[in-house]
Amino acid sequence: MQTDILGAAVLDFQKGNYTTDIKTYSSLEEEDIIPIPYLFRSYAEMPPLEKKALQLAKGTILDIGCGAGSHSLYLQETGKNVTALDSSKGAIEVCKARGITKTVCINLYDFKDQKFDTLLLLMNGIGLAGKLNHINKFLTQLKSFLNPGGQILLDSSDILYMFDPDEDGGYWIPDVEYYGEVSFEMEYQSKKSESFNWLYLDYNTLQRAAVANNLECELVKEGEHFDYLAKLTLKQQ
Repeated sequence: MQTDILGAAVLDFQKGNYTTDIKTYSSLEEEDIIPIPYLFRSYAEMPPLEKKALQLAKGTILDIGCGAGSHSLYLQETGKNVTALDSSKGAIEVCKARGITKTVCINLYDFKDQKFDTLLLLMNGIGLAGKLNHINKFLTQLKSFLNPGGQILLDSSDILYMFDPDEDGGYWIPDVEYYGEVSFEMEYQSKKSESFNWLYLDYNTLQRAAVANNLECELVKEGEHFDYLAKLTLKQQ
């Protein structure tokens, strides 16, 4: 059974027991951290891509991979009809404690029979696909949640910059299917998660995947550090 590292950390913060951050170990770098207070940020503290996505969110909204619920909380406070979804029991407990009224604790692929006007996947929510060869399955699942005229709003990053340039002006990339596939482990206090896959997707690859899955793909906004916000919609028949 996977250790709920994220859930344990955000629960401690919510209860006033914040003492340390989540450590991450990835196939790209030895160690980094996820600052827990950042997961509780206000709208004013959010980066421009997230603010733009929240401004575009409309109708019934599903916040996928909601974490501590900061995006859902802002949308709810501004009168939007939002449901926060996460597979982390601890994260959903925190969402409820923060006052979010509609929550679902479930794996994305087990969620059925509900439709929404906006699907929100922020903080690199496309990463939930895990690997590039899973992207068709992932997008098919997202499409099953969309009302006619609905939209998917997601952000991601092109992480090519993290690889060393070679003498020819290209980049030295390990022998992997796609350079945006990263494996992670998370550690909080004395507990460590199993390794899991996470996907960073450059915009051109996202666009090709969208077209292959009968979706229109629009580049809404570019960030300052190789990141972007995209909108996917169903192609008109």
